[in-house]
Amino acid sequence: MVTGANSGLGFETARVLAERGATVILACRDVARGEAAAARIAGPGPVLVQRLDLGSLASVRAAASEIRTRQQRLDLLINNAGVMMPPPGQTADGFELQFGVNHLGHFALTGLLLDLLLAAGSARVVTVSSNGHRWAGRLSAGGLPPAGRGRVVGYGTSKLANLLFTYELDRRLTAAGAPVSALAAHPGAAVTALTRYFPAVVDRFYQSFGSPVSQPAAMGALPTLRAATDPAARGGEYYGPDGWLELKGYPHRVGSSARSHDERAQRALWQESERLTGVRYAGI
Repeated sequence: MVTGANSGLGFETARVLAERGATVILACRDVARGEAAAARIAGPGPVLVQRLDLGSLASVRAAASEIRTRQQRLDLLINNAGVMMPPPGQTADGFELQFGVNHLGHFALTGLLLDLLLAAGSARVVTVSSNGHRWAGRLSAGGLPPAGRGRVVGYGTSKLANLLFTYELDRRLTAAGAPVSALAAHPGAAVTALTRYFPAVVDRFYQSFGSPVSQPAAMGALPTLRAATDPAARGGEYYGPDGWLELKGYPHRVGSSARSHDERAQRALWQESERLTGVRYAGI
């Protein structure tokens, strides 16, 4: 299952998995766009479309319930969908939009599908972060994003949360002896629709002339695909491009900020995420 799979990194990730024989679920907010994307994928197995709005916990719960009625197991959950520096806004549940969609929605979805991942016998959860976690990620000591710090800090904080979540999830899975691993990846500077909220002149330049420091979505998806499928990849690892400043290139294991490895921050974020979403991870 790949969230945000109707375009960009999510589409390229889903396309490659389907072409290699996987049954793939495209989890998309817009079902029509999801079906159009599914029609563009030529895989030997089924390509399914599931409505999922990560900005609504009710939608997350409904999607998880529908998937649980149709699937007996889930081998891969790729938490890819996200928003980047949109105008100020809130999710349906009143959370800051970027934190709510990029982190809390995926936190809830993963917890609600954990039993299907456990049933697979050897499953992986891959969450897509960003280099932005390094220069803009901030969380309070209580595990919540700072208020009133702007769109850039909001985005970086949501991407920091993706890593804190991944590391805490993998530690809990390992301690429980669960047959599931949690990994993370980032695409570098991939040219996708994620930049649509950039100032118009910046977005046009990036889309048209960004090739010296950016790469197409198909290349940006490779770190996610390596984290998802490399037999040598292990839980708690982070993958990104091997080029200058990790902006472009082929996937290899990369490091993340010291802040992302703060175990106190990981635990605090987890506790707040449980409180805010009402989702508990049974057994871990």
